Amino acid sequence: MPSCPECTATEKKKVQARYEASVPEEDRRRDDLYKLFDAIDFPMKADPSTKHFICKRCGLYATREQVSDIRARLNRRVKTRQDIQDDYLDWWQKSKKDKNLA
Repeated sequence: MPSCPECTATEKKKVQARYEASVPEEDRRRDDLYKLFDAIDFPMKADPSTKHFICKRCGLYATREQVSDIRARLNRRVKTRQDIQDDYLDWWQKSKKDKNLA
């Protein structure tokens, strides 16, 4: 049974904010944060007649593919200026032959 991607993302942000506020920076470990993330679960109810899933918390009504698309959209990282600069540097350092193939 899939978990609601919107409720999970919202709860992860809250947990991360609480974790960062309560634990000093030198004591923070990603493993601890991931353990807290693993405990988050908002199962969706399945509607067998329409093959949709329904979240009881937020009311999301979606197919399995739509749930997957929402999860991918929420997990996608926004490109920062540094990422764009790194991409340009990689492109600049490639040979002319490789640039024409791309």
